[in-house]
Amino acid sequence: MKKDKNIPEFKNEDEEREFWATHSPLDYYDKTSVKSATFPKLKPSVKSISIRLPEDMLAELKTLANKKDVPYQSLAKIYLARQISLERGSLHKVSHEKSG
Repeated sequence: MKKDKNIPEFKNEDEEREFWATHSPLDYYDKTSVKSATFPKLKPSVKSISIRLPEDMLAELKTLANKKDVPYQSLAKIYLARQISLERGSLHKVSHEKSG
């Protein structure tokens, strides 16, 4: 797909701001100029923490992880991420109910 229009030259930021307030950038987007990029050394930032768990909870976590054939630390991260997502969803829902 080829872009239909050329972006005009602007004299200053105010002129550019006025232009984009009334025009869509999608009309000036050229898919053919897009290049895919890879970031092979990019890793998500992680921080080591120490957490105290009751022994029976840790034993149960290790048992579950063994059944799923994953390291127990990875399973703990999965469970934490899932619960955080659920909490965010319920908080988001509650805030919309209060504002609505």
